[in-house]
Amino acid sequence: MQSIHHHEHRHLGWDAATPAAAEVAPGDDVEVVLEDAFGGQLTALAGPEDVLALDLSAANPLTGPIDVMGAAPGDVLAIDLVEVEVGTIGWTALIPGFGLLADEFPDPHVVVSTIGDDVIRFGDIARLPTRPFLGTVGLAPAAPGPHSVIPPRQVGGNLDCRDVRAGARLLLPVEVAGARFSAGDAHGAQGDGEVCGTAIETTARAHVRLSVTGGRPLGAPRLELPAERRASGAEPRTPERTMTMGVGPDLMAGARDATRRMIEVLVDRGVAAPDAYALCSVAGNLRIVEVVDVPNWVVGLELDLGVLV
Repeated sequence: MQSIHHHEHRHLGWDAATPAAAEVAPGDDVEVVLEDAFGGQLTALAGPEDVLALDLSAANPLTGPIDVMGAAPGDVLAIDLVEVEVGTIGWTALIPGFGLLADEFPDPHVVVSTIGDDVIRFGDIARLPTRPFLGTVGLAPAAPGPHSVIPPRQVGGNLDCRDVRAGARLLLPVEVAGARFSAGDAHGAQGDGEVCGTAIETTARAHVRLSVTGGRPLGAPRLELPAERRASGAEPRTPERTMTMGVGPDLMAGARDATRRMIEVLVDRGVAAPDAYALCSVAGNLRIVEVVDVPNWVVGLELDLGVLV
């Protein structure tokens, strides 16, 4: 298994012209070693003055890009997240001018967390379950770059979706030859929305498997989620939790797009479109996945396809 390390293959932003760090065959496993979203600028003793001194032009560094042999525009790249191992220190910062309530919280602030295998000590404020995931997983867009890594895109990127974690499969539309896969922005935990603008930002080693799939072309990311722990006595079946997404500058449009895309998934399963729409209403969970990465937000519609008869 190849290992791609940020010390050697680090880039900022998306650009199809960035030389590939490696090329792998479809189905190959790769390890990507990721810097934290602040690019190593904060320490375990970080305070507000360190947040104020951040060089934000170095934020959200990516490891990659990695080409997948034979991937071509119109294909779908499947990224199986086999394992995500995060660091032991994490940072949650209030960055002036950034976040959902930036106008109400103008001052820099940071909470330093200690990340354990099962529990995160969120400063001296709270104890949270450790739930590692990758905030940024994406492909190079076809439009000539460079493009900022901060807003998410139809080809993925800074989705900040807390379910892009071990056991999940993320499907992304390919726009350039080779797909040009990169990842970064690892998190120890996060809530839906990432409302203050940062999660528990940390470093990571991620083991991923990259495959090219056929079928209907995608217009936006789609996520096949890992099964949650089954309650005692629950029906012994394997859930097929899937999330469709809408990515763009309008939350209502994103909600409509995510719902349309789930209807397409259900129609492909043989469900009539009106029935699929109704099922989305009674069994789907519409989620604001990310609402701070200007100018694009992410809305997801999650549904367990295992309910179908």
